[in-house]
Amino acid sequence: MDNLVEIILATNNENKRIEILDIFKDNNLNRLNVLIPEEVLGVKIDTKETGDTLEQNAYLKAKNLFELTKKTVISDDTGLEIEYLSNFPGVHSARFAGENASDEENRKKVLDLMRGVPENMRKAKFRTIICLIHNGIEHYFEGICTGKILEKEKGLHGFGYDPIFLPDGHTKSFAEMHPKEKNTISHRAIAIKKLAEYLKNYFLIGNST
Repeated sequence: MDNLVEIILATNNENKRIEILDIFKDNNLNRLNVLIPEEVLGVKIDTKETGDTLEQNAYLKAKNLFELTKKTVISDDTGLEIEYLSNFPGVHSARFAGENASDEENRKKVLDLMRGVPENMRKAKFRTIICLIHNGIEHYFEGICTGKILEKEKGLHGFGYDPIFLPDGHTKSFAEMHPKEKNTISHRAIAIKKLAEYLKNYFLIGNST
């Protein structure tokens, strides 16, 4: 493929790569080749998320991968921010119920803390930050999806906090939605679309005419 641009994604999660490639394709970014670290370095990379913010964690993961490869890299970090809990779990979303907590344990902790809280005080939002490092310079892209915390789990799709999050303007939780439907409104999809638009303008790598 002519003028192929390679980007390395700081994750070992193949589903994330598929999601990004789908959105890139929808935005006519057909000249991008998204790789994962193992394909470039021969090993999986696991960066400790020690930052105090989503931005810091996204940067730490991107910086580590950039230093190892010296190539264009992207990473993301996502948190669920609940207004009633002073925007917790936020950056601690993956470890809210403990360092090795499961998704189910994290959801249970949230539901326990929110038990009896009235509907008008259950506002929450998912927030994703993507960090792109190109030529040693970082750029950030944010995606936000607002909604509320449900009183119980609903749905079998998705992962993380999806079964207890109802996005504004919808009657189904993220976990009740088909992945394609979720990806039209999700926080991560919004951030990826912003990244795609930047890459299209910066690299001028849309479809050839």
